[in-house]
Amino acid sequence: MKDAGFGVLLAFQFLTRLPIPVACPWSPATSRWALRSYPLVGLTLGALLAGAAVLLADALPAPLLALVLLSLWVAFSGGLHLDGLMDVADALGSNAPLARRWEIMKDPQVGSFGILALVFLLAWKAMLLWALLVAGAPLGVLIAVPALARFGAAVLLRLAPCARREGLAWQWRQHLGLRDLPLALLTLAPLFWLLPGWLWLLAGLLAFLLLYGTVMTRSFNGINGDILGAAIEGGELWLLLITWSWWSFATA
Repeated sequence: MKDAGFGVLLAFQFLTRLPIPVACPWSPATSRWALRSYPLVGLTLGALLAGAAVLLADALPAPLLALVLLSLWVAFSGGLHLDGLMDVADALGSNAPLARRWEIMKDPQVGSFGILALVFLLAWKAMLLWALLVAGAPLGVLIAVPALARFGAAVLLRLAPCARREGLAWQWRQHLGLRDLPLALLTLAPLFWLLPGWLWLLAGLLAFLLLYGTVMTRSFNGINGDILGAAIEGGELWLLLITWSWWSFATA
């Protein structure tokens, strides 16, 4: 149980900027539990967003509330996944040979394609949040989307090949087995009550992961940490879009 507790804390320390002043040991057991806890991290972030939405619903108009929620969303993760998105966008936008794409991805400077990807992703997220708030969509959406996107990162990490035998993605991958994915999925059980249609979102996420993983494998011969971060951001946007489409159809 100690390994499980440290693993949960490791997941929060790695995926969020929430203050957790505990020195957690890194071992095969704790890293495996950390990966199983990815959806739990998403559930927690989503619960914080939903709580903020409840507290501020009467104080702010929908556009400002959507902007506040998006700002908190970015702040809780520290922009970690957005950094990966920008790196991947710069590498893909270069249309350069594979070796050069890897150099661009590792470059700490952000190029024009990375900035464009960041601006459009945040703009789309803000508009979709606004639309969902105006449409009266259940706040369970705010909990489901971050949780499912982080489960998707665990799925991608296990099923897609790592491009190189180095880096964080490779280190995490060493201790992740197929049986860990169902255990991670069990963490999403609260969504059964919070959002009855979450299985449709899961199906949509898996379709996104199949397409995204195929494109990344062809473009980079596999995945790395930046590609996983971009998968979380892209997965969240895709899930918000599915939810808006589904809710708009249901209430039409």
